[in-house]
Amino acid sequence: MRVFSAALATETNTFAPMPTGLATFHERAYFPAGQHPDKMQMHGGPLWAARQVGPSRGWTLIEGLVAAAVPNGVVTRSAFETLRDQILADLKAALPVDMVLIGLHGAMIADGYDDCEGELLARVREITGPDVVIGATLDPHVHMSERMVGSADLLICWKEYPHTDILERAQDLVKHCTELAEKRLKLQSALVDTDMIVTLHTTREPVRSFVDRITALEGKDGIVSVSIVHGFGWGDTPDMGTKVLVYSDAAVDPDGVKAKALARRLADELIAMRETVTERMPGVDAALDQALAKDGTIVLGDASDNPGGGAPGDSTFILRRVLDRKIDNVCLGPIWDPIAVRIAFDAGVGAKLPLRIGGKIGPLSGDPVDATWEIKALKENMVMTGLAGTPAKLGDCALIASDGVEVVITTFRCQAFGTDLFTQLGCDPATHKLVVVKSAQHFRASFAAVAADIIMVDAPGVVARDVTTLPYTRIKRPKWPLDELPQLFRA
Repeated sequence: MRVFSAALATETNTFAPMPTGLATFHERAYFPAGQHPDKMQMHGGPLWAARQVGPSRGWTLIEGLVAAAVPNGVVTRSAFETLRDQILADLKAALPVDMVLIGLHGAMIADGYDDCEGELLARVREITGPDVVIGATLDPHVHMSERMVGSADLLICWKEYPHTDILERAQDLVKHCTELAEKRLKLQSALVDTDMIVTLHTTREPVRSFVDRITALEGKDGIVSVSIVHGFGWGDTPDMGTKVLVYSDAAVDPDGVKAKALARRLADELIAMRETVTERMPGVDAALDQALAKDGTIVLGDASDNPGGGAPGDSTFILRRVLDRKIDNVCLGPIWDPIAVRIAFDAGVGAKLPLRIGGKIGPLSGDPVDATWEIKALKENMVMTGLAGTPAKLGDCALIASDGVEVVITTFRCQAFGTDLFTQLGCDPATHKLVVVKSAQHFRASFAAVAADIIMVDAPGVVARDVTTLPYTRIKRPKWPLDELPQLFRA
């Protein structure tokens, strides 16, 4: 069997101030055909899973471009078309193929393209024809479109948030796509929209039990795959929203009735839990007060400036209040500030000098913080442990300190994933009273081990926590919580 695999992934915040160009992909992950490293990349799960099983099955695996960018603003037309066309060229060079396995995010929006993944999958289908099996894995924060579902044989979203099951879902994809290619399986699909925007944290109830239940449904009564599409509320595009995607075995469910019924039932369950999963967060000072009143190390999540949601990662709102209130024994990071990093490297470890930190991109970054900082540690080309053990590049980094507050500043934009964001620079977050991280959820997979408690903070930022404040113009309405929908109350 001849198998082609590639990846193209980013998450687009249409309200973010900076465009996403080709350089952003080269900075995060850019591996031309045949140059994927000997380590799984975050969105290269299908390729990695195919590498694991291909040799024992006698497959010929042809590896195309793998490219991914840290979430940011709208992708430039040139960047998307260049990357799309390279993957398509790699596919054409690989023909004939029996199977195409693609790693996608699912929420990429480019200038002139509302549905980049639908566009790519449709072009892949045009090249391969109807008989080649096409499958893809996706981040659950995807704008799942009918075009995507119609162009592929199977789409599987990661189930966990934090996304700790990247490889497992890729293995599911390879397994079922192999069954499709060998004519041992035929699928029916059902996609149901809840008409909502909700955030579904799988580390807490009721979502934890909900995900466990949908996982248990797979492989029973003809149900092959169930994906809960969280959606990405900071993408102003018609397909945005929380949905359910179900695939059933056509041998058991020839008309897709089981798939449709299950997708509808699960969508109604999500609708019923909408208020429970809606997170209420304290403001900056209230969060600091709560943290200081608790024993042990308290981790505060700055989700509003989460680079994983397209924010710059340079906001200073929490840092400023920590310094103004003279709170010490604090570590914070990462703050994206390549200018300050360059100055820190020029000054060297041990130097004390005035530095202006953060607050550089726009009003939602806050004002820069001016202070005298000591350069505590420097590291070139630092790589943090990311989701499922995949690498997350930070570039050259510095640990700087002022008045009992230690800050990690970076050359590359990236959210906080692992505690080695700090420990690689000699800062142990477990010994600090407060640990402030720029992330919405993914940090929990690592930082929960050192946290007596975790408090999410409603600070100003590009990734506004209250989506009702966002100036949507293109999403399908009505949509809760922007609108009240009569059908919501049937559950």
